Amino acid sequence: MDHVERLAAFRTEATAFEKAVRRAFDLGEPVPAVPSCPGWTVTDLVTHLGGVHRYLAHVLRERLTAPPDPAGLALPEVPDDPDALTEWFAQGARELAELFHELGPDAALWTWSVEQTSGFWLRMQLIELAVHRWDAESATGTPGRLAPDVAADAVTQTIEVMAPARRGWRQAPPGAGERYRFRRTDGPEAWTVALSGDRVLLESAPTGPADVEAAGSACDLALFLWGRLPATALRVTGDAALLPHWFTLVPPV
Repeated sequence: MDHVERLAAFRTEATAFEKAVRRAFDLGEPVPAVPSCPGWTVTDLVTHLGGVHRYLAHVLRERLTAPPDPAGLALPEVPDDPDALTEWFAQGARELAELFHELGPDAALWTWSVEQTSGFWLRMQLIELAVHRWDAESATGTPGRLAPDVAADAVTQTIEVMAPARRGWRQAPPGAGERYRFRRTDGPEAWTVALSGDRVLLESAPTGPADVEAAGSACDLALFLWGRLPATALRVTGDAALLPHWFTLVPPV
């Protein structure tokens, strides 16, 4: 996906998230729990995502090339009223989308990763928003699937970017050479990943041997890697016990 495609998808997902939140709040009290985010209600989910959007809007607006100084970061008060909270989210998402549009993909900015660009943040936030839209919809019924191109990009990004970061953040145990293959059944992609010591290695030729293979749609693979679906949602061959071990080697955030 390029920057223009990701930006369009971000706006689509923001609208869908807003609709899911309004549907949940229309049920009244108590606010529905989010099954895929234990301990959270829909209110918590909206507050989290709206806060992330405003934090990043500050980074983009100020063109920061170093982490924000918490002392200078004043986020607006979060509304208590459900309607006002939903509009608070929608306004923040619109403002962030406009900043992504204004900056394009190549503006030099601070990120927590090796890639220090505005494009990194749009890619990350599109994926996070799509997953949290799924979370919000799951609070009131059957969630809609992630768009195939977004989901496939999420699998690649999770392996290449999130997995090494999560291992460092949580001080995960060293890999012992475990080889995982994630095979997409609704497209041509397959991802073969080896975990060796502190390294997460995505192999360019995914046809070599693997200790375990998990096959499913791009959506199901992405949601599994984000901890939203169990291994039983996938078609697993090889050493099935290694699949839950992935989350020991790549701890959830």
